[in-house]
Amino acid sequence: MLVLGIESSCDETGVALFHTERGLLAHAVYTQVAMHEAYGGVVPELASRDHIRRLVPLLERVLAEAQVSKQDIDAIAYTAGPGLAGALLVGASFAEALGLALDIPVLPVHHLEGHLLSPLLAKTPPVFPFVALLVSGGHTQLMRVSRVGAYELLGESLDDAAGEAFDKTAKLLGLGYPGGPALAMLAEGGKPGRYKLPRPMLNSGDLDFSFSGLKTAVLTQVRNAELSDQDKTDLAYEFQEAVTEVLAAKALAALAQTRLDQLVVAGGVGANRRLRQRLDAVIGKRGGKVFYPELELCTDNGAMIAFCGAQRLLAGAKPKGDGGFAIRPRWPLSEV
Repeated sequence: MLVLGIESSCDETGVALFHTERGLLAHAVYTQVAMHEAYGGVVPELASRDHIRRLVPLLERVLAEAQVSKQDIDAIAYTAGPGLAGALLVGASFAEALGLALDIPVLPVHHLEGHLLSPLLAKTPPVFPFVALLVSGGHTQLMRVSRVGAYELLGESLDDAAGEAFDKTAKLLGLGYPGGPALAMLAEGGKPGRYKLPRPMLNSGDLDFSFSGLKTAVLTQVRNAELSDQDKTDLAYEFQEAVTEVLAAKALAALAQTRLDQLVVAGGVGANRRLRQRLDAVIGKRGGKVFYPELELCTDNGAMIAFCGAQRLLAGAKPKGDGGFAIRPRWPLSEV
């Protein structure tokens, strides 16, 4: 079965083709970073319009790369939420119209479920069950994953997610957009010990997260003194240490609580080098193993949507048949 995946939840347009026997045949992503950089963040209306411009060329590109035609596609999966309403509508309308034209089933897919399952596309995938650490944009969650569609929420961010804290802290330090990668790059030259920031909820006894106070602690440092370039570098280092220490500790506690030894990390923050180093160290010391998606699949992409849709269809999911647009800008993963 050949499944076309469409991703348009925010500021990346992704299109991919996944075959249930041959694997990922082709995928392409267009990022809008350069367009939104001038505004310091994503402008929803501009994002939606750009998705309209990119979808057809990206579809033609992956069809050519996979050496298949539109008539070879058996089903279409698209991101129905969560995300920006206008951006989601573009992907939904494109997928539904193409499905109608080709007379093939169309399946709405949860964006975070796509991220959660993306490590299964790696050369060495995990096996069920496992614990998943989702660190994608506005979401930081720990889940117990028993199988496709069976997800138990273990803990989540109560306010700012890790990705949000990275972006907001980067803005406080005067870094460019996107802030998270810029802060991580700056932190690489930082010196340990110059600043001491809190580790929020590190010893809370549960698996929830809170990063708004950490961001406020950085704000206090910025307001109290005129920071030099080296000060900002050292502060970025300490901030990254604080976030990754909390994420690693909570992930380790989740494995202990569930008595599992496999941790899957998915989402854009999962590409952070320091987080990967810390997780590999603490989980490996316990005798467990950490699985990541390929770096190119950490950010939003069509491959994870095509794969997720394929797995859902194989598991017996019923595609939509009314041609309507099933988008949910706010959609808890627990409701999948």
